[in-house]
Amino acid sequence: TGAIGLYNLGQTCCLNSLLQVFLMNIHFTGILRRITVPLYAAQQKKSVPYQMLLLLEIMQRGRDKAVRPVDLACCLSAHRVKLSVQHDAAQLYLTLWNLIKRQMKNPVLVEDLSDLYTISIQEHLACQKCSFEIKSNSSMLTLPLPVLDSNSHMLKTLEDCLQCFLHPEELTGQDMCFCQQCGKKTPFLQRMKLVHLPQTLTIHLKRFCFEKPSATRKLRHYLKFPQDLDFNAVLTEDQCQADDNEKATWQYGLFAVVAHSGSSSYGHYCAYIRSLTECKWYCFNDSEVCQVSWDDVKCTYGHSNLHWRETAYLLIYMKKHPQ
Repeated sequence: TGAIGLYNLGQTCCLNSLLQVFLMNIHFTGILRRITVPLYAAQQKKSVPYQMLLLLEIMQRGRDKAVRPVDLACCLSAHRVKLSVQHDAAQLYLTLWNLIKRQMKNPVLVEDLSDLYTISIQEHLACQKCSFEIKSNSSMLTLPLPVLDSNSHMLKTLEDCLQCFLHPEELTGQDMCFCQQCGKKTPFLQRMKLVHLPQTLTIHLKRFCFEKPSATRKLRHYLKFPQDLDFNAVLTEDQCQADDNEKATWQYGLFAVVAHSGSSSYGHYCAYIRSLTECKWYCFNDSEVCQVSWDDVKCTYGHSNLHWRETAYLLIYMKKHPQ
């Protein structure tokens, strides 16, 4: 089944959870198996993709209930990824992905990796005094969705979070932009539009908010997310900048949930992952792995009054019908 645990090497629960999400994704491991093995031992020790491939092979032997990712941890440490510290899963996810992408020397594999994970967004800035408009395209690894609206009210569903992220925002006062046509700063309307969604779509629920320069608070309120997500049923026409063929593939099934328990200053991560070969849910909690139900996964929706309850932080969806 591939449901093998990873021993905690000392505050590596975040790393372990993310590694399980990568290595349980057969689309990712299909790319990983095509890498060119570095020629020299010193290069092999510093190659994140190669060390991930070795770890995958050890895990798939299935001789033990869990393995120690020591060599990969040493490799990451050589690239200045601190291990015995509290990590933010969204930041570490980006760090790992960038290291993997940068060390894949084959341009075809780099493109395949980008196609598998990268989201394309178009930002529209329109002057409210004239017809001047600026359009710019950008790409991102995760879709960062707010869990509070503009009035700091709690959002209750993932669909509400998507609508809030894509809702037009008026830039006035100190936020005004310089209009080349008007020749001065004017109010602008800022709007985000989705251009391309990848095979593996990662959504970042922004549950950690900054209250003061040095204070962060975790938002652990109830927020429902679906097993099946059809963007065509959620988004309006003016929230998309994609053709019909592209939008026809925007139907997703939930693949994994990276959940956090605790507060903003300390806590624990685990991952709920649906095996793509068995279609069964597993909970990966460091060295402990067990089969769970969808009802167990739904327990990560959140609860305001339960401090240590697991709360979904990263949601990873997989396309049902890719092109």
